[in-house]
Amino acid sequence: MKTHVRAGKLASRNETINTSRLITQYYTLSPDPSNEAHNIVFGTSGHRGSSQKYSFNEAHILAISQSIVKIRTQQGITGPCYVGKDTHALSEPAFISVLEVLAANYIDVIVQKKNGYTPTPAISHAITQYNKNHHNNHTKKADGIIITSSHNPPEDGGIKYNSIYGGPASTNITRAIERTANKFLINNLQNVYRITLDNAWKSGYIHTQDFILNYVKKLSTIIDMKAIQTSGLKLGVHPLGGSSIDYWQNIAQYYQLNLNVISKKIDKTFSFMHLDYDGCIRMDCSSEFAMTGVLKSSKNFDLILVNDPDCDRHGIITPSGLIKSNYYLTIAADYLFNNRPLWCNRTLSIGKTYVSSNMINRVAYNLNRQLLEVPVGFKWFAKGLFNNCLGFVGEDSAGASFLDFYCSPWSTDKDGMIMCLLAAEIIAVSDKSLQKYYNQLIKNFDISSYNRIQLPINYTQKSLVSNTLFNQINMLELANDPIIRILNIAPLKHQISMNGVKIITHNGWAACRLSGTEPIYKIYCESFLNCSHREKIENEIIDTVHSIINTS
Repeated sequence: MKTHVRAGKLASRNETINTSRLITQYYTLSPDPSNEAHNIVFGTSGHRGSSQKYSFNEAHILAISQSIVKIRTQQGITGPCYVGKDTHALSEPAFISVLEVLAANYIDVIVQKKNGYTPTPAISHAITQYNKNHHNNHTKKADGIIITSSHNPPEDGGIKYNSIYGGPASTNITRAIERTANKFLINNLQNVYRITLDNAWKSGYIHTQDFILNYVKKLSTIIDMKAIQTSGLKLGVHPLGGSSIDYWQNIAQYYQLNLNVISKKIDKTFSFMHLDYDGCIRMDCSSEFAMTGVLKSSKNFDLILVNDPDCDRHGIITPSGLIKSNYYLTIAADYLFNNRPLWCNRTLSIGKTYVSSNMINRVAYNLNRQLLEVPVGFKWFAKGLFNNCLGFVGEDSAGASFLDFYCSPWSTDKDGMIMCLLAAEIIAVSDKSLQKYYNQLIKNFDISSYNRIQLPINYTQKSLVSNTLFNQINMLELANDPIIRILNIAPLKHQISMNGVKIITHNGWAACRLSGTEPIYKIYCESFLNCSHREKIENEIIDTVHSIINTS
């Protein structure tokens, strides 16, 4: 994969967005329902797009909001809807649109007080806690809406619906939202109800709450905060200008940690970021290119903890550099099941996606724990976490969550804050670095070499490949090894974002899938032998996918 000539460089002025223009386009540009590129499409959890591309405009959010109202009615959900937003430029206008529709439909809405930002895990945590407390009332359940495009570029907006289980809604629900919302677009928003923001606030249906205090105070039920505090670890935190800034400041103060928030700046252009592998600004805390600026401070702290704008992802930086996501997921799974005494008496499983490292499989086997492998998307884990069946779950893109000390659900969506704090706990309790911890796992379970590559694809190519990728893989060997299985990791039809295939041999595997949030496809490779073998797998699978795309 060729990296952009400016990858890892600080974004220049002409590479940043014009936020005023972007917001104006949100209100003034209208999508064409006959143009598929303008349609509402829910990916692994939500709809994402950009106002300048006619894919994230006021009409989209009004239609999606009314569709969610309809789904709530059909599901018999009468409890509050928790609504949060991150720091992307399009999040604020979309947030307003959501409130205007929900209040017009007489739905009780709970938002962060003082118009504050709210991380995805804080919304998930609030939903799970509310519904645990109302478990005897099957109709008065809460759900949530989060306005975020996660780690996506600054010009993108996003909206996702979280179910009564706290995490991203199931595919059946998001399909129904998508289908109904697109009908609203076709009918020029007929039967979409809306009142002004001023009237929405006067309606009595919008309520404020301090999500921060509730989340921070309960952290000691899931993380050994005392061990971190007494260890004296010097922690740095970089929220990447995201919604977790106030949370980290409160965590440091409440638990008296030696923790410094490196940057408290919110800049909706994200001009402080270094360019990612493709020359784009992307707040990906698992990318060494995007983290170039943060990495410069690595020697000043024992750990630097990083989150993306909605805080559902984690980045762990040691004095030696950025820990690869799959390495850390493996460490976390092993540590948790060996350091949570009450987990021992429960039949808790480990969850991972098909494209995450097989090192997690080996840890699960060693722990004598059942392993659940699912397609990409945290929706597949939400119910298992909520029902206390899954102890730890993670996906390769630096997203994970786990149960608390008492085997109860905490956040059933990805939670970047607890994953960051867990890294500090592991060092404090085990008294060894994360590198040493992972090296010991390698000795126990043999070495593996893993990599993920992202390559560009245009909308037309994406549409053509979406339903043909699995059927067009006709390989018999991969890196000179006989193929023992070709697995369709996207069994759902008409789900472009989920489309993918995994090719398995005795000595490794490769997988490829289309992204549900950006015009890229992703290649995942792992060798159980060495790096050169993994590189051979990479080259062969890239050539195969390119051939399919060019043929299409």
